[in-house]
Amino acid sequence: MSVQIGDLTFDRVRYDTGGDVLYLHRSDPTDAVDFDASPEGPALRFNAAGELIGVTIINVRWLLEHEGKITITSLRADRGRSSRPGTGAGSAVAPRAAGGDASHETSRQGVG
Repeated sequence: MSVQIGDLTFDRVRYDTGGDVLYLHRSDPTDAVDFDASPEGPALRFNAAGELIGVTIINVRWLLEHEGKITITSLRADRGRSSRPGTGAGSAVAPRAAGGDASHETSRQGVG
């Protein structure tokens, strides 16, 4: 399974059912050197080049059941960096099977 956020595909996907936490990575998680959070709460991890390489979403099942989607809006450039690719306003998490059609709508099928 992979997850699409904006134009980024996260191919390392792990869901912790006990904690209701979704972990998404585009590369080795140890490559992260900078961390931030979107205004909605998901934790964001960036590599040395400033590329978004990881997202952690807490209470993902609850969010999908109550909100129907998960939105990650753009970051402010208040820490000396501009908005990152894949975190543009309105980017929605969209689970999909590897090789499937990209979608910007989230469904519960990819979680738990």
